[in-house]
Amino acid sequence: MEQQKRPRGRPKSLFKESSAGTMQSLDRALGVLTTVARMERAALSDLAREVDVPTATTHRILATLQKHGFAAFDEERQEWMIGIEAYRTGASFLRRNSVIEIGRPILRRLMQDSGETANLAVMDGAEVVFVGQVETPNPIRAFFPPGARTPMYASGIGKAILAAMNETAANKALEMAAPTQFTQHTLVPGEGLRRNLAECHARGWSHDHEERYEGMSCIGAAIFNDRAEPCAGISVSGPSVRFHAGRITELGRLVSDAAREITDLSGGRLPVTNGV
Repeated sequence: MEQQKRPRGRPKSLFKESSAGTMQSLDRALGVLTTVARMERAALSDLAREVDVPTATTHRILATLQKHGFAAFDEERQEWMIGIEAYRTGASFLRRNSVIEIGRPILRRLMQDSGETANLAVMDGAEVVFVGQVETPNPIRAFFPPGARTPMYASGIGKAILAAMNETAANKALEMAAPTQFTQHTLVPGEGLRRNLAECHARGWSHDHEERYEGMSCIGAAIFNDRAEPCAGISVSGPSVRFHAGRITELGRLVSDAAREITDLSGGRLPVTNGV
C-alpha cells in the first residue's frame, strides 16, 4: 500500500481568524470574561444572552476560563463570577502603572486633609475606571468599587480629564459616549457641557454637582503623562450637603495640588499655558 504523503508547511490553526486579523474564539472568550467582570455574578443563560453567544458555547468558554482560574462557579447559587487569576492579572497592571502606585499615599493624605472619600481613576475610551479609593470614616460617604465605570461627562474626574484634553480628543471621546440623563443635573454632551468644561479648564478642577448620583458631589483634577496629556484623575466625593459654597474652592485647591504632585512624581508634566 502506498504511504500517504504528509502535507507540507505548517498545519492549519484550530482557531478561526476573522477578516480583521483577530482570533474569533479568543475574542469571544475575552468578551465573556469582561462581561462576567461587569455583571459581577450571573447565571449562564443571562451571560449567554448578554454576549449574544449560544449557551453551549458560552458554557465551554466559562469552563475553559474556570480551568485556568479566570472564572469561578458558585454551585449553590448556580452563578458564574470572576476567578482569582483575573485578580492577579489586574494586580499586575496596578503594580506596573506608576500613577496608581504613586497615588496611593497621596490619596490617603487627600482623604485626611479633606475629610472626604478620595478616588483615583484612569480613562478608557469615553469612560473613567476607578482604580483606587480611600474612604472617609464619616458614616455618610461615597463609594466606588474598584473597576467601577462611569461616563466621563457625568464624573468629576471625567470632566477634569475632558477639560484638559485638546478639542479634537475631547470631541472624539464625547462622540463615543451614549448620552444618559442620570439626574436632573446631568450635563449630557452639548453646549451646556462645553461651557462647564471651559470653566473647569480655567480654574484647574471640576465640580460634579449631583450629575451622576442624586445627593452626591465630587471635585476632580486631571493627572498628566510625560507628553503633558491627561491620563488619569483624582477626586474627592461625598454628600452634597458637605460640598457647600464655602468649601468648594478649598477642596478644589486640595485636589488640584494632589493631581499636580502625582503628575510630578510619576514623571509627567503639566501642559504649557498662556505661552509660558
